[in-house]
Amino acid sequence: MAALRILVVDDEPAMREVLHARLSQWGHDVRTADSGAAARAYVDALDPEVVISDVVLPDLNGVELLHTLKVDRPDRVVLLITAYGSIGTAVDAMRRGAADFLTKPLDYNALRERLAEVMRDRDARARAAAAAAAPAAPTAPEGAAPEPERLGPLVGASASQRALWELVRRVADSDATALIIGESGTGKELVARTIHDLSARSKGPFVPVNAAAIPEGLTDSLLLGHMKGAFTGATDTGVGMFQLAHGGTLFLDEITEMPIALQAKLLRVLEDGVVRPVGSTRELRFDVRVIAATNRDPMVAVEERHLRQDLLFRLDVLRVTIDPLRKRREDIPVLARHFIALSNQRHGATVTGLSDDALTALAAHDFPGNVREMRNLIERAVVFAREGLISARHLPFGEPEPQRSPPPTGIVLPEGVTSAEAERILIMETLRRTGNNKAEAARRLGIDVKTLRNKLKIFGS
Repeated sequence: MAALRILVVDDEPAMREVLHARLSQWGHDVRTADSGAAARAYVDALDPEVVISDVVLPDLNGVELLHTLKVDRPDRVVLLITAYGSIGTAVDAMRRGAADFLTKPLDYNALRERLAEVMRDRDARARAAAAAAAPAAPTAPEGAAPEPERLGPLVGASASQRALWELVRRVADSDATALIIGESGTGKELVARTIHDLSARSKGPFVPVNAAAIPEGLTDSLLLGHMKGAFTGATDTGVGMFQLAHGGTLFLDEITEMPIALQAKLLRVLEDGVVRPVGSTRELRFDVRVIAATNRDPMVAVEERHLRQDLLFRLDVLRVTIDPLRKRREDIPVLARHFIALSNQRHGATVTGLSDDALTALAAHDFPGNVREMRNLIERAVVFAREGLISARHLPFGEPEPQRSPPPTGIVLPEGVTSAEAERILIMETLRRTGNNKAEAARRLGIDVKTLRNKLKIFGS
């Protein structure tokens, strides 16, 4: 993946120097500015893909700078950092288009991964656009082995994937609401982005919202917007996600985790095509296509009162179902080659492929984390192998230690353990077995993600 053009805006020289050194070490093209005015001049000359800005600047605040940076280039990623974070400022920043709101001292590992996500998203959009513009590939001669296929960032060779791509093209030709169903890690957001990139709305914004990650008490404000003074910390009028996505696509991930009360308001918004910001008496019209996603069976979610049935009917006009990786194992070699190429670029490695024993180990694995798990496994293997072929010893499950007896499949609790400690052990062990995949762990435990997050806060984990 090509490096990012990054502009750092901070009035503290030490902070600018540290960020410049870190980002340059990671291979990015970095410039720094000490004020909002200097930042604007650099934006005109450099056209940065990412801006990392302090909220408190000598001539204007970072939220005001954010508005300027997004006007001419809506896809520019803006990360705001501050030592004085507040809920009101964070809500306003996210609503105006900030990709993230970080607090000092910075978690540099998290920042590096966030920038890696930006690169993956940028490259995925470029591939989707190229695929949409490219002429159809010629039909392979009879008897010839089919070439691996792809649709933008979606990769595979199975009949299941080819059927998915055909469905994605059909959904992209429509403007109706759509529901994407698939287990965690199958790439639901990637499919939603591909639908957006292939649609007539491709030049408009793509606004993803994780319904399970919206702070408690701020769901109305984030989705609908708010007026100045509508709640504590609302120091200015803020636009909601529907207004941010005007002319484009709003992607509502983990829709079954959205509070039931907010689902009723969402249904009303979808039916009427208008939003009423919190604290306002006026209704605002919008032009947005909504794509929702869930890792649950929608009808089971309705029966368990996690999803309103009328909202399901409104969202489920067009349905896209993504098969888990264990049901399309013929995609494993194609995906492995794809992730090896990406990991080689990211880590400067020269891995050429998989050995037979590694491919056999991957083919036998169930991949509870699906494609996301496979991407992480391959990246780990590339880091360890560095060159040549990846062998089974580079995979965590490739060469298990010999055992005299099969390991227990259940979770063993110490004698005399309390019920509270038993709950903690059960949750932490389930997280370990799912590779810290909270959505999958919650599914196995039979609870929702929000409940799991609350439990982890109680445990201090």
